Amino acid sequence: MLDINFIRQNLDICKEAAKNKNRQVDWDELLAADSRRRQLIIKIEEQRAKRNKLGKLEAEEDRRKARVLKDELKNTEDELRVVEEKLKTYLLTVPNIPHESVPIGKDSSANVVVRKWGEPKNFDFQIKDHMQLGRDLDLIDFERGTKVAGFRGYFLKNEGAHLELAVLWYAFQKLANRGYTPMIAPSLVRDFTLFGNGQFPWGKDEVYNLEKDNLYLAGTAEVPITSYYADEILKEEELPKKFVAFSPCFRREAGSYGKDTKGLYRLHQFNKVEQVVIAKNNEKESLAILEELLANAEEVLQDLELPYRVVLMSTGDMGEPQVKKYDIETWMPGKQAYGETMSDSYMGDFQARRLKIRYKTKDGKTVFCHTLNNTAIASPRILIAILENYQQKDGSVRVPTVLQPFVGKELIKR
Repeated sequence: MLDINFIRQNLDICKEAAKNKNRQVDWDELLAADSRRRQLIIKIEEQRAKRNKLGKLEAEEDRRKARVLKDELKNTEDELRVVEEKLKTYLLTVPNIPHESVPIGKDSSANVVVRKWGEPKNFDFQIKDHMQLGRDLDLIDFERGTKVAGFRGYFLKNEGAHLELAVLWYAFQKLANRGYTPMIAPSLVRDFTLFGNGQFPWGKDEVYNLEKDNLYLAGTAEVPITSYYADEILKEEELPKKFVAFSPCFRREAGSYGKDTKGLYRLHQFNKVEQVVIAKNNEKESLAILEELLANAEEVLQDLELPYRVVLMSTGDMGEPQVKKYDIETWMPGKQAYGETMSDSYMGDFQARRLKIRYKTKDGKTVFCHTLNNTAIASPRILIAILENYQQKDGSVRVPTVLQPFVGKELIKR
């Protein structure tokens, strides 16, 4: 959420940001609600001052006036609460301001490839995609997955199950050993967490809602972990707080029907290891942390020896809360293209302001934190790249060297 004072003072910048992020904001109604809010605050202060003055007098007429003023004050305070709630609703529709380094564009066509690592392998045989490999090696069962769980359902079996746990555990351990606090996060969350991380109101259709329990299924550990310190005031010397969190993730994929409908690329349920950082309100330091998170994810892919590229997202493809965002796309031979496997985002104080996560500076000021997050690994999507890049001519799949101790073998074959 942007501060209303910032919006008033930088209205043109805010309007341009919303335009570049393809978001509609009712600026007239927002500013009208803010104007009325400020009028009511002044009125309440005046009414309280008059009431306090009359309260010191003993004449019956003055006491009567004080009682009338008390009722008027209550009515004004009630109106203020309504107006403040209305203003908050409008403020929740205002997206964040992109960093000056972010390319301006309406969609992914304006994204910029920052760098590539590794060369896609040239196979000297007819390759299979991960779906065929999964069937041939009895690693994935899509048919029974659909029967049991519906559209986009799946079962991982045998070495497929071992491979998923191996790659998740490998990334989790790697970051925990670097000092990131290991967490296993809840997937069932309250609605304030989703408003807090900026998924609501924009992405509400993407989230599963358990109406009877007034709970939601989170699509990433970013949601519960970023909310971990909601309504709290931290100490400056405690920051940054760095977490590596595992959680099952759930996404309705409501806007993706007809897109990536086959295989493991776009699913309703998956598992993920997420990096989350609560940092000081310092853009230079936060941008350095953004690069650190990116380097962590890149190193995981380098350990797995998977070719990938880093993409700087444009304004129209980066999402509402982000100030700056990278995607890491890993090479997938079956589709002869790179596919997104990680997303690295810097939010400024946008999420912290919504969640009221603050810290006390050394000079006694209370300011909002910065928040960042990035995927360390998500599975089974990463299994697409592993199975397809490591397939052998005889139909087997070699297990990446770093995962062999966890899987317990070097080669997956029938």
